Amino acid sequence: MSGHSTYQPQSAFMKWMERRLPIASLVHSSFVVYPTPRNLNYWWTFGAILSVMLVAQLVTGIVLVMHYTPHETMAFNSVEHLMRDVNYGWLIRYLHSNGAAMFFLAAYVHMFRGMYYGSYKEPREVLWILGVIIYVLMMATGFMGYVLPWGQMSFWAATVITNLFSAIPLVGEAVVTWLWGGYSVSNPTLQRFFSLHYLLPFAIVGVVVLHVWALHVVGQNNPTGVEPKSDKDMVPFTPHATVKDSFMMAVFLILYAWFVFYLPNYLGHADNYIQANPAVTPAHIVPEWYYLPFYAILRAIPDKLMGVVALFASILILAFLPWLDTSKVKSARYRPLYRQFFWIFVAVCVGLGWLGAKPAEGGYVLAARVLTFYYFAHFLIVLPLLGFFEKTKPLPNSISESVLGERSKA
Repeated sequence: MSGHSTYQPQSAFMKWMERRLPIASLVHSSFVVYPTPRNLNYWWTFGAILSVMLVAQLVTGIVLVMHYTPHETMAFNSVEHLMRDVNYGWLIRYLHSNGAAMFFLAAYVHMFRGMYYGSYKEPREVLWILGVIIYVLMMATGFMGYVLPWGQMSFWAATVITNLFSAIPLVGEAVVTWLWGGYSVSNPTLQRFFSLHYLLPFAIVGVVVLHVWALHVVGQNNPTGVEPKSDKDMVPFTPHATVKDSFMMAVFLILYAWFVFYLPNYLGHADNYIQANPAVTPAHIVPEWYYLPFYAILRAIPDKLMGVVALFASILILAFLPWLDTSKVKSARYRPLYRQFFWIFVAVCVGLGWLGAKPAEGGYVLAARVLTFYYFAHFLIVLPLLGFFEKTKPLPNSISESVLGERSKA
């Protein structure tokens, strides 16, 4: 669904290049005249924000690698050297560490927007699944990056999470030994994680290219969930979408800068400024905030194997969302019951995140079990049944009708 390119090169060089490698016309058709639904709102800007954050993470990560030493006796000191002795090293590190948090924040908004407006439904199933794959790769990359500073929380988080694989029958112990590169978290573990942390972002870039390609094939969803029927329903990507993208990107970058310059360690953990010590276990081991809901699910299950299964199932179930939601109507605008259940689901995810940061004891565990049950019930019970029992509102005949109707009401 890329727009028909009307690009006409003006200079002799661009005419020469266009005949040999038509990059300019590809960019023009994909990001200038590309047709987008005329009713897109600001929730659709987070795809562009994620692209910018991915580039920021790649650039800052490459600079950090120039000063980092992936060895258990030198990793912590190399980070401290970067922070104290390298010109603007503190800035690069804070941009990278807080950039990871901002990357996940934008990803969660992007995902919840897709769930609210039904962007995972036909014909966008593959587009959604590619998004889930990107999310899984982000989680793996973020976890491995968290280990690299080799502070107390890094070391013990690596110990706890890698130990989970030992619950897998038959092959669990072999997998853990391979991850560790030995019989405990040590130098080979750090080097493995460093190698994969540097490699996976480029895998993310590859899947992002597929994600954007799939988007251009099936076209963007929109707040009504009604597929475009005529040219009146569409507008060129530039300037209609790029203006919104630019505005929200500026707002998001201000938030990002606020954390970098005023609260650089707010989203981290103080124990990570203590060098890793295998002989001293922190009082309370917690991952980064963007893993906390899944950490709460893991700890809510008393059996280790079932906890690991629930942890991975809570992520992988997202890939089956296009088939678990049986309703023919996409947008929550026209699904009054689904809209209520959606916000309950958001509250459950936030609640699980809060519980993930609390000690695994007493009422916290009981609350985590209740919310974990609802988390899976939302996908396996609520969504399948809503498609049969929910009475939806009448859909507009077209996007244009929806836009004009809203304007007449205003």
